[in-house]
Amino acid sequence: MVDSLLLGVEGIKKTILYGGTSEIPKFITGSKVTFHFRTMLCNDDRTVLDDSKKVGMPMEMVIGNMFRLDVWEALLKSMRIGEVAEFWCDIIHTGLYPMVAKSLRRIAEGKDPVDWHIHTCGMANMFAFHTLGYDDLDELQKEPQPLIFVLELLKVQQPSEYHRESWAMSDEERLKAVPVLHGQGNKLYKQGRFEEATNKYKEAILCIKNVQSKEKAWEVSWLKLEKMANTLTLNYCQCMLRMQEYYEVIEHTSDIINQHPGVMKAFYLRGKAHMEVWNEVEAKADFQRVLDLDPSMKKSVKKELAVLNMRMEEKREEDRQKYKGMFTATATGQTIPMQTEEQRNTDQETAEQSTTEQEPSKQVALEQTPTEQETALKETAEKDNPEQETVKGGLNGRAELKCPGKRKRADVNGSRLTSCSSPDVTGPPSV
Repeated sequence: MVDSLLLGVEGIKKTILYGGTSEIPKFITGSKVTFHFRTMLCNDDRTVLDDSKKVGMPMEMVIGNMFRLDVWEALLKSMRIGEVAEFWCDIIHTGLYPMVAKSLRRIAEGKDPVDWHIHTCGMANMFAFHTLGYDDLDELQKEPQPLIFVLELLKVQQPSEYHRESWAMSDEERLKAVPVLHGQGNKLYKQGRFEEATNKYKEAILCIKNVQSKEKAWEVSWLKLEKMANTLTLNYCQCMLRMQEYYEVIEHTSDIINQHPGVMKAFYLRGKAHMEVWNEVEAKADFQRVLDLDPSMKKSVKKELAVLNMRMEEKREEDRQKYKGMFTATATGQTIPMQTEEQRNTDQETAEQSTTEQEPSKQVALEQTPTEQETALKETAEKDNPEQETVKGGLNGRAELKCPGKRKRADVNGSRLTSCSSPDVTGPPSV
């Protein structure tokens, strides 16, 4: 049947498809309404634009919270639990539907879940977009037309009957919720339930930021809210440290420090995060800043610096072991990179090209075989130091000269001799 008098709203016609049970529920500000919807064009085919049942998730709306498509609030208030009704709505009620539908479609695609709960006026936003990303919605936005909504009311919950998320609260309710959420987060943190604690802290921060956005920046009321938000953010960062999300800690604490450079705890937590990711210089700078801001933290900072130094030494030793096999160690503890075959070939070609500029003894050495090179090197070295022992051929065409106090190594092409002697040797002798 058609029941347009029940609504008392111009431009709306209602047809009940399936009657509900009992009386019409009590709808008050803060009541949470859960329902399914289907939107159709007013054409011969009754083209379906959107259907929440196909998505598999009902719609939720809180009465009095400025939902974008406020006509839905009027329609739902006329329904009983379990009722299914069809509403014809004129253009004056459907202008913002394309924006609402965009949000609902994106959440169905796994994008922007917050768009389910955008309860601010969308009029300004509507004109800020050239395209909504969906052809049918773009067309509807360009040429608004009446729409048909088929609604099924599933349940109505009073404010005391459900946990109200921040988007569903008034500013007064948000501010009252902050200390409660803060306390719950602290309790969860002490129990070691860090991820659950972060959710409480985030919800409290969201409450504050929502209220703060309506205040004038840097005025007393705004600064009071800012301090509350910073405290909760630092608690959140403590949880992130325990969850090993170090870079997120650095990001959030840096944001606080950039705005409020006198917050000691922000430097302390950022220093600990830097320490965990081997940023030695940054960690020490942050801990020094902690001491500057609060000398009573000296004992704690000393402890953190001791841990930092120990970890950095372990890291350096780990790196030494890691790259040990990539270098050839010398007697002094210094290292030289091992040459690749390509590098050795390049060195050989370079040496051969420069033979005309070398001294006669070097040029002869280059023309000799590896065995002859060893002999020549031995004779030359013996002239320099009569106390040298015999020469033993090394790997890869290298020759090693051994002596009681010094050791020298010639490279493959015999054109230079690198010192491997004790530390008192200041440079490589020439051949």
